[in-house]
Amino acid sequence: MSTAYPPQKQPGTEPTVADLVDRMTEQTTRLVRDELRLARVEYTEKAKQGGTAAGLFGAGAVLAWFGLGCLLATLILVLALFLPAWAAALIVTVVVFIAAGIAALLGKKKAEGLTPVPERTVETVQRDIDEIKESI
Repeated sequence: MSTAYPPQKQPGTEPTVADLVDRMTEQTTRLVRDELRLARVEYTEKAKQGGTAAGLFGAGAVLAWFGLGCLLATLILVLALFLPAWAAALIVTVVVFIAAGIAALLGKKKAEGLTPVPERTVETVQRDIDEIKESI
């Protein structure tokens, strides 16, 4: 025998207040659990996006560090080239720092769109509150 939810009542009988309170408690518990699950999923998504933004900022920092290394290496190696050492070092340094700036700006742009508020959860909770108010 399968039990249907809510339990079937005999025709002509109304649910008691205790039945209604019990049903409301179960539904509220289920609703809160579902909302918490949704919030957890949303925070996980935001953490992943934040990690990507942090990775891009890190890439910008690494490229800037390599820029300093390139500057020093260029100063040593360019002595044997036809260009003056300062000109070759300047060209390499500018290119590396432009790449670092682009990576940092991409990371900044990615991070600006993040908000710590779980919008979907807030929206569904607000809908639930409105629905409960309407039914009362």
